[in-house]
Amino acid sequence: MNISAFFPAYNEEENIVPVVESAIKVLKEVADQYEIIVVDDGSRDKTHQVVEDLDRKYPEVKLITHEKNLGYGAALYTGFKNCRYEFIFFSDGDNQFDLEELKKLIPFIKKTDLVTGYRVQRHDSFWRKINARGWNTLVRLLLDIRVKDINCAFKLFKKETLERIDIEHLKSQGAMANTEILARLRKIDASIIEIPVNHYPRLYGRATGAKPRIILRAFKELIGLYRELK
Repeated sequence: MNISAFFPAYNEEENIVPVVESAIKVLKEVADQYEIIVVDDGSRDKTHQVVEDLDRKYPEVKLITHEKNLGYGAALYTGFKNCRYEFIFFSDGDNQFDLEELKKLIPFIKKTDLVTGYRVQRHDSFWRKINARGWNTLVRLLLDIRVKDINCAFKLFKKETLERIDIEHLKSQGAMANTEILARLRKIDASIIEIPVNHYPRLYGRATGAKPRIILRAFKELIGLYRELK
């Protein structure tokens, strides 16, 4: 099988190297052909330079840069539209997952549209976990998405399935992106298999998803999506 893997990254200079090198190791074992894309979403640290070095070192690695920070959803869509192989995997550039666990997802992808991880023990701050629990509950109520961990950034798709929901032109540019993808997959009756994956503490840098302005933007986008799909 041929796999495109990509990683959105914002200020992940100390995390992105182990992420990419772990991905190379795993993909060499499981894929006939593969590529690795890092989407630098306007980082203000040395993420760009670090990934440029990886690009020069490994022919399978490609760097795509947003000149300014456009948001998590925008980084996802840039990644999706630049993937060329028939299976697409993405995870975050923060090194909080063990990419060896991609091997747990692969056996299921040929018989479903999406294989998504769910974090069995989430290693995030107390408030981040509270926000996530409230968000998951609200999304289930409004959009009837029956997935254990909506925002888990450990997903393996069939490219043809993403093309059916016109992945390049989705509307949510921020933290709501995973929710919109799942809502539109539900709309086309796509099949989803969930697999437990481990989650690890962030070693370097800071998570940005729980900032008030990001949460407010996500709520606005959620209400807009609900009105569109109801």
